[in-house]
Amino acid sequence: MKVFFFLLILPLAIFAQGITPNKFSKGEINRYQLQAKRVNIIRDNWGIPHIYGKSDADAVFGLLYAQCEDDFKRVEMNYIEKLGRMAEIKGESSLYDDLQIRLLIDTTDAISDYNKAEPWMKKLLNAYADGINFYLYTHPDTKPALLNRFKPWYPLLWTDGSIGAINTADITTAELRNFYSGDKVTYIAEPKDPENQTGSNGFAFSPKITASGNAILYINPHVTFYFRPEVQVSSEEGLNAYGAVTWGQMFVYQGFNDYCGWMHTSCNVDVSDVYAEKIITKNNQLFYEFDKQLKPVTQKKISINYKDSEGLKTKIFTTYFTHHGPIMAKRNDQWISLKSYNRSMTSLIQSWKRTKAKGFEEYKKIMDLRANTSNSTVFADNKGNIAYWHGNFVPIRDRKYNWANVMDGSTSATEWKGLHNVDETVHVYNPVNGWLQNCNSTPFSAAGIESPKKANFPPYMAPDGENFRGVNAVKVLNNEKKYTIDKVILAGYDTNLAAFEVLIPSLISVFEKNIKPNDSLYAALNEPIAELKNWNFHSSENSVATTLAIEWAAKLNPVLQRLYTDEGETDQVENTKRFAANATVEQVLPPLLTVVNDLKKKFGKWQIQWGEINRYQRVSNDIQQKYEDNQPSVPVGFASALWGMLPSYNSRYYPNTQKRYGVSGNSFICAVEFGPKIKAKSLLAGGESGNINSKHFNDQLEMYTKGKFKDVLFYKDDVLKNAERTYHPGE
Repeated sequence: MKVFFFLLILPLAIFAQGITPNKFSKGEINRYQLQAKRVNIIRDNWGIPHIYGKSDADAVFGLLYAQCEDDFKRVEMNYIEKLGRMAEIKGESSLYDDLQIRLLIDTTDAISDYNKAEPWMKKLLNAYADGINFYLYTHPDTKPALLNRFKPWYPLLWTDGSIGAINTADITTAELRNFYSGDKVTYIAEPKDPENQTGSNGFAFSPKITASGNAILYINPHVTFYFRPEVQVSSEEGLNAYGAVTWGQMFVYQGFNDYCGWMHTSCNVDVSDVYAEKIITKNNQLFYEFDKQLKPVTQKKISINYKDSEGLKTKIFTTYFTHHGPIMAKRNDQWISLKSYNRSMTSLIQSWKRTKAKGFEEYKKIMDLRANTSNSTVFADNKGNIAYWHGNFVPIRDRKYNWANVMDGSTSATEWKGLHNVDETVHVYNPVNGWLQNCNSTPFSAAGIESPKKANFPPYMAPDGENFRGVNAVKVLNNEKKYTIDKVILAGYDTNLAAFEVLIPSLISVFEKNIKPNDSLYAALNEPIAELKNWNFHSSENSVATTLAIEWAAKLNPVLQRLYTDEGETDQVENTKRFAANATVEQVLPPLLTVVNDLKKKFGKWQIQWGEINRYQRVSNDIQQKYEDNQPSVPVGFASALWGMLPSYNSRYYPNTQKRYGVSGNSFICAVEFGPKIKAKSLLAGGESGNINSKHFNDQLEMYTKGKFKDVLFYKDDVLKNAERTYHPGE
């Protein structure tokens, strides 16, 4: 069953602690101050924090303090989802979002894990909370939305460290609401932007195809803008990691150290399943049948507070569980439960340990923890190894079933049977071709002709289909045999929109075969068709064809926009090819006519260059920024990853705008070479700081629109030479 990823960045609240907001005891303050003296933060000329601590815990303390300096709002906001407290801020409309979280993530379990954590981990967790709380103590002007005190068990509220990754199989919040509301209403979800594709690209290059003879890694996550800052965190206990963290994380999520680097991409490995439960009422009690025996349905009261015009109110839900997990929906008069893995101590341990891995063999041993549920991994090290793992947490299942379907919950035949060993999962180590890639696409093209073979693996292990980014990546990476960092960046910024290599010839053929010069459509579309016919399928600021193609394709069959697949389903590339091969006049020409007419209505002409309407604007640090045509913005030549664009740039119109504004895509991008000394270049969307008055709020904005990278300052001598500010937390 496929995985849904919800990247929610929303306001948060905290359980009542009985403590006056921002009031800390003398003992706490003394502890914070002593630890702060063991931490040095050096801000370089881009505002990037380089945190140096005596111990790993000291480094974590400084890391969280620095994150709060840059954007406490997002640090705070990123925990609302995992605490299930949105409704206290947003009102009754968020009740079922909160309920979903409470069903999937039990804070009691997180607290229990904290209490039984090994001493080294407990030190890190304490330092995490202390770093944020010290920031609040030293910044009384900072007004939290609701969270006045962070607790050390918060990092244990998610599975693999990717704060927004929740595994719900295909169960929607709408289904959850209909089951638990009792209203039997039709719930209409907010429509999604079809072009807004999340995910990431990861490339690795072995010494055999690099100019220096060193391995190179390309790190290219695609997330919501300003979702991840750039940091370096080091200690005298062997920690020295550089890369991106999601706001509020205590470890580098995607990055590198002195020995190796790791890049995570999202995948569709089946890590959660849904079960149809056979419910029976007996003596006014609920039971479910399992292997011809009756087991009691567990009932649990969940109280959720929500805000309304009169203040806070409380709604109490009676929720239900079988041994599979919580009951989440009702389909065909059957209760549907969810079996998933959305929270664990092991996940955090794995996420931390990989930041200190000293190469391929050690990284493989860390992968053996098998607690990463949402990611595939592209890897490179200083010994010249490159590797790719498709997923990590993969339950063993009976292969006679199609696990994309709802499973029979009444039999042990459909139970998980442990986890696959890492070397049983889809992976590639040091392929002969010398490169690896994943673009949220099938692992069976990860190394071109050297890729794993689909027939050798059960379908639930890699249901992911191919997409046009994957097609483009394979084509691009085969073109160079002497890669440098700059050539890797150039490959990662290839602007070919591979989907249109299929769609545009079909459009032209339909037009030329069916529309005659005396037809009204001929007069309206002849020139736009000619513009598209002369196009090279590359996106650019000054391209009119890019505007026509993207606006037109967004109006075509939605099946072309679906990237992830389940067992037995055709993928985006195959769907697009089928559509193109059988396209009719009615399917392709009226949508193009609509685009032409819309452009004329908005701008007085249809000949609009892509950069005129595709814009980058950062004028506030609001999480839901309001975009306006009359505010400063700059042109962007990139486009959505949906159409095969490697440097992803997802933009959209807003109700009050005539132009499109970017909201997600390339975020933290980095190319790193693992030689005797680390060499790396990086780039952020906008800038490091969330403070609109900081020069680092927008100092990378123009660079971002051009793909112009800065040098990474990895070694302390270089950091000191480019230091803008050096201080202890609290100073």
